[in-house]
Amino acid sequence: MSPVSTQGDRSPAPGPLLSLRQVSELQPLLVRVDSVELKVTVPENGRRSAIEALALDPLDARIRQVYFLDTPDLSLGAQGLVVRARRTQRRGGDSTVKRRPLDPGTVPAGLRTAAGFSTEIDVLPGGYVCSASLRSEVSNDRVLEVHRGHTRVRKLFSDAQRTFYAQALADGPDLDDLVVLGPVHVLKLKVRLPELDRRLVAEQWVFPDGSRTLELSARCAPEEAFSVAADVKACLAGRGVDLTGDQETKTQRAMATFAAAYAG
Repeated sequence: MSPVSTQGDRSPAPGPLLSLRQVSELQPLLVRVDSVELKVTVPENGRRSAIEALALDPLDARIRQVYFLDTPDLSLGAQGLVVRARRTQRRGGDSTVKRRPLDPGTVPAGLRTAAGFSTEIDVLPGGYVCSASLRSEVSNDRVLEVHRGHTRVRKLFSDAQRTFYAQALADGPDLDDLVVLGPVHVLKLKVRLPELDRRLVAEQWVFPDGSRTLELSARCAPEEAFSVAADVKACLAGRGVDLTGDQETKTQRAMATFAAAYAG
C-alpha cells in the first residue's frame, strides 16, 4: 500500500491495533502530521455495557448538531472531501473543510501555517487514515440560517476555506450548490479514567434515521502514538469494552444514512 493513500485495512482487528505492515507504513507519516487521534467504535450490542463500564453520565455531556454539506448524490464524500458545519451548546459554532486520505508531504508550506489548519492521523483497530482540515469559527445562528435556507452556504466559510475547497475540486460544484444534510445530534463527553494519563472522549451520534453509534477517542502527539494506543487499548479491554466491532467512522455512518434516505 502506498503511503499516499494512507488508508489501512478496514477489517476489524481483535488482536493488535495495527498489523506490522501498517505500523511500518505509519511511522514515516508520524513525523509530518500535527496530531494523532486514536478511535474505536463500540458495536451496537456493546454500547450499553460500555457506557456502564466507563461510568458515562449523559447529564455531563455537551450537545452538538452536525450538518454535512454535499451534492444530492454525495459526490464530495466519494472523492474524500468532507464539508461540515456544527452548532455547539454554550459555545460558538464552526465550519470545516477536510480532505482525506492525504499525503501530508503534499501540503503547501503556506497552508500548513494558516490559522485553523491541521494535519492528523486517525488510528482505529485495523486501519488508519491521514487527513488535512481547515477549520473556522462561525456563529450557531449562521449555521441555522444556512440550514433553513435563509443564507447562502458560502457564508459559512472563510476565504481560505473556499480556496482550500476549490483546490480540492477543480471542476467540482460551487459551495452554494451543495445541499445541507442533517443534523446529526451528538452528545460529547470528556472523562478521566485512573488507568489513563489523558482524557478519553466519548461521542454518541444519533442519526436522522434514529440509529446511533458510540465512538471513544483519545488525542496525542505523533511521537506518543504507539505508547498511548497500547495504554488506551489496555484500559478499554480491561473494562470489558468490546474492540472487535465494525470500525465504520461517524462520518461514514452519517453519509451511509443520508445515501439511504435519498435512495428511499
